[in-house]
Amino acid sequence: MALELQRPNRPLIWSPVVDAVCAVVPREAGAYLVGGVVRDAYLHRPIHDIDLATPGSGAPVARQIANALGGDYYSLDAERGVGRAIIPWEDGKIIVDVAQFRGADLLEDLRLRDFTVNAMAVPVEGERAQIIDPLGGATDLERKLLRRCGPESIASDPVRGLRAIRASVDFGLRIEPDTLTDIRAHASRLADVSPERVRDEFLNMLGSAKPGAALAAAAYVGLLSSIIPELDPLPEITQTAPHLYDVWHHTLQTVDRLDSLLRIVGAQRDMRDASNVGFGTVAIALSHLRLQLSEHLSKVWPNDRPHRTLLLLAALLHDSGKAETRTVDERGHVHFYGHERVSRTIATAVGERLRLSRDEIARLAKIAGHHMRPHWLASAEQLTARAIYRFWRDTGPAGVDICLLAIADYLATVGPTLEQDVWAAYVETVQTLLNSYFLDYERAVAPPPLLNGRDVMRAFHLKGGPEIGAILEALREAQVSGEVHTRDDALDWVRRYLDNAVRN
Repeated sequence: MALELQRPNRPLIWSPVVDAVCAVVPREAGAYLVGGVVRDAYLHRPIHDIDLATPGSGAPVARQIANALGGDYYSLDAERGVGRAIIPWEDGKIIVDVAQFRGADLLEDLRLRDFTVNAMAVPVEGERAQIIDPLGGATDLERKLLRRCGPESIASDPVRGLRAIRASVDFGLRIEPDTLTDIRAHASRLADVSPERVRDEFLNMLGSAKPGAALAAAAYVGLLSSIIPELDPLPEITQTAPHLYDVWHHTLQTVDRLDSLLRIVGAQRDMRDASNVGFGTVAIALSHLRLQLSEHLSKVWPNDRPHRTLLLLAALLHDSGKAETRTVDERGHVHFYGHERVSRTIATAVGERLRLSRDEIARLAKIAGHHMRPHWLASAEQLTARAIYRFWRDTGPAGVDICLLAIADYLATVGPTLEQDVWAAYVETVQTLLNSYFLDYERAVAPPPLLNGRDVMRAFHLKGGPEIGAILEALREAQVSGEVHTRDDALDWVRRYLDNAVRN
C-alpha cells in the first residue's frame, strides 16, 4: 500500500471552517486532515469536528489553532501527544483534535483506524483536492460498504462495533460480512471497555439518524445485551389490544416516533413527518409552544450530551419493567400492573452503569417512573385543575419530557389503527398539560403561597410536623382549583380543614 495522492471520483467540498483551521496550522507540522472530516468532504456533508494527524506531538499544534482562532485549548492525552482546540464558529463551536501518528508514519496511522471510510487523509498544505486512500475508503463509500481496516480493528477495540452501527445508519452503509462477524464475536468484550467510552459511543449511536434501526441492529449482533441486558426478555413479551406489537418492537416504534416528534417540535422544525395524520395533529396543537419546547429540548448535560439523547434513552427504557410484571387474567388479557415502577428502577441502574451524572439519572428515572401519567389523565372523565397540579408537582421539568414520550408511546401502541377523534382528545390532554406549565405556571403549577407553615402554626396553635406540610399542600390544591384566592380565604379554608379532620 502506497501513500499516493489521488484525485477522487467526486470533488471534495470543504467547509470554510476547515480553510480557517488549515490556514493557521504551521507548515513545519506536516499535518494531515484525517478521518471523518475527509469522509464528510467527500460525501458533501456538513462538518461538525475536525481531526488532524501529525508526525510529532499534536498538542502544540492544537494550542496554536486555539490561540489563532480565539478558542480554548485542552490536553487530551499528553503521553500520546493529543490536544484539542474548541473554536467559536458561526452560532456554535467546532472541535479540532490534533494527534500524533498512531504508528511510525501516516500509513500505519491509517491502518490502525477503525473503518476504511475513516482511513483517508488529505495534506493540510496545498489545494486539498486529492486524497491519500491506501485502504480504498472512497471506493467503499461509492459501494455503500462499511469495512474494517484490518482483522484486528474490532478485536483491538470492541467499542468500534457501536461506531459501526452508527456509521451504517447515518451514511446508509452495509456492514461488510467479515466486519459484521467480528462485531458479533467481540460484542461481549464491551464489558472490558471503560463504562465512559461505552456510554459515549452508545449515546452517539442512539442519537443517530435512525435510532430505532440502530438499536435493532445493535440487538441483532449482541451489542445491546452487553450494555442493557435488562432488555433481553422484551421480544418474548407479548401484549394484547390496543397494542399491536410485542414489548421490544413497541419499544423500537416508540423510540422512532419520539425521534420524529422531536424533529417536529424542536429548534430545527423539520416538518416532513407532520404530513402523517398523527403527527400533523400534534404539530398544530403544539405550534404555539414552539419556542418553549425548543428551549426545553436545547438543554445540554455534562460533556455536551444533548437532552434529545437522554429522552431517547428514556423511551428505550420506558417499558423495561414489563418482563417482570406481566400477568394474564381469566379472560386472557395481558396486564403489566406497576411496570412503570420497575422501569424506574431499571432506568436508575442503567444510568449508573453508563456513568451518567446524578441529575441525568434522576431525570431518566422520573420519566420512566411517571410515563403512564398522561395516559391515565387522558382516560379520566375530566382533567381537573388538581390533577394538573399534582402531575407537575410530581414531575417538575421532566413532565415536559413525559408528555412528549406519551405522544410517541401512544402512536407506537396503536400504529395504523389510530382513531382520529380519540387521538385528537388525547392530544388535547397533553396540550392542556403543557399549556399549564409553559403559559399558566403561577396559577396552575406553582401558585404564590398565601400562608406559610409559621402562619398556620400561629393562627391555629399547632406544633410543627408533617401535619403542617399536609395542610399547606392541600391548601395549594384548593388554590389552583379556584376555591381560595386571598389570605383570608386561606385562613378560612384551613379552619374548615381542621374542623373536618376533628369530626372525622
